[in-house]
Amino acid sequence: MIALSLAEIAEVVGGQTYDIPDPSVQVTGSVVRDSREVEPGSLFVAFVGERVDGHDFAEAVVAAGAAAVLGSRPVGVPAIVVPDVQKALGALACHVVRRLGATLVALTGSAGKTSTKDLIAQVLRHKAPTVFTPGSLNNEIGLPLTALSATEDTRFLVLEMGARGIGHIRYLTELTPPKVGLVLNVGTAHIGEFGGREQIAQAKGELVESLPSAEEGGTAVLNADDPLVRAMASRTKAKVVLFGESDEADVRAENVRLTDSGRPSFVLHTPSGCSDVTMRLYGEHHVSNALAAAAVAHELGMSAEEIATALSEAGSLSRWRMEVTERPDGVTVVNDAYNANPESMRAALRALAAMGQGRRTWAVLGKMAELGDEALAEHDAVGRLAVRLNVGKLVAVGGREASWLQLGAYNEGSWGEESVHVSDAQAAVDLLRSELRPGDVVLVKASRSVGLESVAEALLAGGTEGEVAAR
Repeated sequence: MIALSLAEIAEVVGGQTYDIPDPSVQVTGSVVRDSREVEPGSLFVAFVGERVDGHDFAEAVVAAGAAAVLGSRPVGVPAIVVPDVQKALGALACHVVRRLGATLVALTGSAGKTSTKDLIAQVLRHKAPTVFTPGSLNNEIGLPLTALSATEDTRFLVLEMGARGIGHIRYLTELTPPKVGLVLNVGTAHIGEFGGREQIAQAKGELVESLPSAEEGGTAVLNADDPLVRAMASRTKAKVVLFGESDEADVRAENVRLTDSGRPSFVLHTPSGCSDVTMRLYGEHHVSNALAAAAVAHELGMSAEEIATALSEAGSLSRWRMEVTERPDGVTVVNDAYNANPESMRAALRALAAMGQGRRTWAVLGKMAELGDEALAEHDAVGRLAVRLNVGKLVAVGGREASWLQLGAYNEGSWGEESVHVSDAQAAVDLLRSELRPGDVVLVKASRSVGLESVAEALLAGGTEGEVAAR
């Protein structure tokens, strides 16, 4: 964080200082909520959780070098006490962002947010120092913590914004007002919480509504291939830039293909020129993500050639998202188990089909959460798609939703041993260990709550029975 005195922080957050002998002492380190991340000069943010109370670590973090604790009660060590820690954290982030003068890029969407955020950050790093959301810390706590990790030399701040309902993104944009806003897509992720795609579009569009006008430098980057996103152009005063494969897109891809290993290759077209891109990431769905990143980077002054070079060098920065690992025996494990929704499931299956040309393929799939009344139809559709893509074997893991996956495959014509339903991750590992052959390709994917990453880890690490349950 940029250096601020404890007195300044207390004023910004409206807090009362306790046990601070010298209020001019500055916070020169990171702002953290995990006591294990404290370093000299840190500000430790004490949240009260369901199982852990951060205030209990106050003495330990100050002993480790923290300048003070930001909490909701005095703790016997230097502290700034506020009525609401979350609101105070947001107010501090807002103050720091306004002082920084960095260009803030915010993005949202139903699928691909984290992968696209990672691409944008890797491209912009070629131009200037860039800070970005780690992993998927895109909520009212993770977002301000990311913003507070920026320093005086930060020129680009890339923030992923998630939403669980109407008003959430509006709140996040008030904490960290963006200059460039990107909306990727409106899909069915969390449709059970929102009630429909139109409601999801209403929530995602809050991002472009928050942007400054075109005259003030605001830019809305919208997906030309998604009608609900494209319609958001009417909801913003900012300059509108379209990306996609549509001929009307300002930034678009032509001659899209997948290499033999399943990596996308295409010609990038921008208003200032064209350049060839061959990505290190796997799956055709990354083309749209790359175009979104390219549109943002082009608006921020990068040339087509610079963008293409950066996209071709970019890798995966976040765990369990199309992580591809080849075992010594030639089995390839694709760990995409961080999360799942219908759009990302379809993209992952298509990537598996492309990677498995001439090889036997396995799709180890589990529940897609938060689909509400659409859950049966969406799981059925994914099972059917696995058959249409000629996936060698579908392993549906879990309870009711897994049975719907297998039912879809069965109804599409998978009547033999092409699909199987197993009860849990350990059963899936046991099956795979007994039947995998050198050269096979295994995709592992489900919603985060299912924890199927343990299947991929077990296949790569070996081990004994029961290790999956232990994980």
